[in-house]
Amino acid sequence: MVSVRSVVDRVGPTLLHAVFLPEPCPTVADVVIAEPGAAQVSAGDLVLGVTVTSLDDAVALVRHSAAREAAAVLVKPPVAGKPALRRAAQAAGIGLVSVRGAAAWAQLVWLLRTVLDAMSGDDSTDETSPGDLFRLADVVASVVDAPVTIEDNNSRVLAYSARQDLTDPARVSTIMGRRIPDDVLARFRSRGVFRELSRGRQTIFVPAQRDGTLPRLIVPIRMGGELLGSMWAVVTGPVSDERAAAFADTAPVVALHLLRRRAHADAQRRASAELLRAVLEGKVGPRKAIAELELAEQAHRVVIVDTPGEDTSDAEGLRLALLERISQGIGRRPVATELGGQLYAVVPDGEGPGSWGELRAALTQQNGAHRVAAGAPVEIGALAESRKQAEETLGLLRAGLLDGRVGSFDDVWTALALHRVATASAASRVIELGPLETLRAHDRANRTSYVETLYEWLRFPGDPRAAAAALRIHPNTFRYRMRRLLELVPLDLDDPDVRLALLVQLVSLRWA
Repeated sequence: MVSVRSVVDRVGPTLLHAVFLPEPCPTVADVVIAEPGAAQVSAGDLVLGVTVTSLDDAVALVRHSAAREAAAVLVKPPVAGKPALRRAAQAAGIGLVSVRGAAAWAQLVWLLRTVLDAMSGDDSTDETSPGDLFRLADVVASVVDAPVTIEDNNSRVLAYSARQDLTDPARVSTIMGRRIPDDVLARFRSRGVFRELSRGRQTIFVPAQRDGTLPRLIVPIRMGGELLGSMWAVVTGPVSDERAAAFADTAPVVALHLLRRRAHADAQRRASAELLRAVLEGKVGPRKAIAELELAEQAHRVVIVDTPGEDTSDAEGLRLALLERISQGIGRRPVATELGGQLYAVVPDGEGPGSWGELRAALTQQNGAHRVAAGAPVEIGALAESRKQAEETLGLLRAGLLDGRVGSFDDVWTALALHRVATASAASRVIELGPLETLRAHDRANRTSYVETLYEWLRFPGDPRAAAAALRIHPNTFRYRMRRLLELVPLDLDDPDVRLALLVQLVSLRWA
């Protein structure tokens, strides 16, 4: 049984947005195109309001479809966003789904029916495998009569045609590296290729370049107004209008294929994310985690990517996009999920492909306000413990108690020890004992820094130059401050117990 919510999730926000879904969510049987009063609407249908342009027609279609126990009505903006239509759907108890305005109804019908076939267990029409996309590239190559690559929005090669009769070093490097090399990318960008792609041009011709790069005919791949990728054909020169148009006509077919691939990948990612959440919460054993998440039987770390200020409804998508961006060019992509508003990833320990060492290097090089914290390496069955360690490390990063934006539990053990001692000491109100409060009151009233001076004196016993350097003052200024604070609060700093007690108090004050 396939619910309306499952179909909407599978197709994705590029094309569909659920305006209202009743509970329990209706199940879907088929897809039909209908008008108000049409007899062909049946129970469980997704009813496409292809001819609906007014609010009155939309309300009539909703009520008629609900009377025939249809699952949901799909209409386009601006009618889809009318509050009166939502109220009508709620009153009738039928789903209401908004279709992106730029989407073609014919493409949507094909996509919905293939999604329903796949979700109901009929894989006979499934075209999500890489091999099918390569075969599609061969078909496109025969249409344009030139070698073709199909690429995503990040210039990564998804498939390429078997035809190799016309090639150049740029094409070879692109296929071998599975993406356009940076130097070649820069040359195409300087010619305005990607700007033209974003503007919705049907075809883009790029002449031969001085470095020997052959001409390219490029077609954007779009669906519902969204740029999904592009197709690049290596040609000998300008292409006739007829052949260029035929090349462009293949784009909608490729777009449907890419969207289905993405929907399939999104469904797999959501399933993996749900399982990983259970693993991080200690609800799933190591055997299932290894089998279903394809984790190797070796030590792994839990890594948290914190993106401050991202609390919008699509924050998870932004965090996953960040992980995809930072993991480009490294080994196997980390297993990731969103938990408690943060992005959690599980990566193998060490320095190999896709490891924490490689991911850490990529994260460190990234610009931005995000912070990254990793737990200690553990066996798969102890990932919940590594998660707690990563969260504790993230707390220190957020509090500004660690230098930089990246930290791992096992590397910052000194800061963790001081923080734990300080937290325990604060609960016992240890800083209220002795003369420390007198110094604090004096600093507040006179804008002095005697508490900080005493802390650095205790950190660097017998080394006033190092203590002064920590405070960024001259050693003579440091010695003067020490004399003044001892006049304010007589302390026997020769007594090791006094020094130890003061250090516990100051650590509590600074690290709690």
